Amino acid sequence: MKKENLRIVYLGTPDFAVESLRRLVEEGYNVVGVVTTPDKHMGRHRDQLTPSPVKKYALENGLPLLQPEKLKDDTFLEQLRLLRADLQIVVAFRMLPEAVWMMPPLGTFNLHASLLPQYRGAAPINWAIMNGEKETGITTFFIEKDIDTGEIIHQVHVPIAETDTFEDVHDRLMELGGDLVIKTVEGILDGTIYSQPQNISHETELKLAPKIFRETCRIDWNSGVESVYNFVRGLSPIPVSWTMLEGGKYPEMMKIFRTKKEMQQHAYAVGHVITDKRTFLKVALQDGFLNICELQLAGKKRMTAEEFLRGYKCPETLQVR
Repeated sequence: MKKENLRIVYLGTPDFAVESLRRLVEEGYNVVGVVTTPDKHMGRHRDQLTPSPVKKYALENGLPLLQPEKLKDDTFLEQLRLLRADLQIVVAFRMLPEAVWMMPPLGTFNLHASLLPQYRGAAPINWAIMNGEKETGITTFFIEKDIDTGEIIHQVHVPIAETDTFEDVHDRLMELGGDLVIKTVEGILDGTIYSQPQNISHETELKLAPKIFRETCRIDWNSGVESVYNFVRGLSPIPVSWTMLEGGKYPEMMKIFRTKKEMQQHAYAVGHVITDKRTFLKVALQDGFLNICELQLAGKKRMTAEEFLRGYKCPETLQVR
């Protein structure tokens, strides 16, 4: 079968999924339909409907679009059947019911932003960095009933630098993901695909990547310098770590985007904030200090520590909790 005749349905939602869709379109593959989430209510009063990045790309390129509320809905399933897909590709989308992923004759494969079986779940990039991993990667695999458990088609290993943030690794994997999706489709077309079960032994310690919520992002200052440093960069710039800054008239929520480590012994209590009120702002932890380099208070813009200190009247005692 020629690639122009291979009927592909693509399922995805965020920016991460746009790159692979773009590559398919630009390389001449026959994308007969795109499935994404319904528009979200955004804005201060939740009165603005905002389309997903995948929807925006699909509309700009004239691709047929489906936005089901429920993936088991009979109307949606019939619309999907009418697209007569030979192959479905999933990148950063919801968990699919069997009625969806079993539909195309050539199967449904997923691009996942980790080296499966490690970091199965919704937030693999965040958790890999938060856990201090030195390496991650991307995987294509055929979807099966349980989430992220199907047979692996291809994997690419990618190093994580000590200073990498979520954004750095996300963008790197997004670009490589486009290459891997094309390589996987080519292999399916020419019959050279050899998938194999995920390698799990009794000794394998599986690390998971569950969905991240607001409370997940609160910093635990008792966990040590290295741990908090990794936590901050694993959530930067989104969904972003936060803490409560106390010492002024009232506690203020402070988001933290970038920090630097300072390993040394000291006698300060954990959470105590040390500052010269002009150039630096650092937090005492049990095994050293963490310099806060970029932050944001509620209702303010993101700024450097120096910019913050120029406009903030520091009380005698500051602490974070």
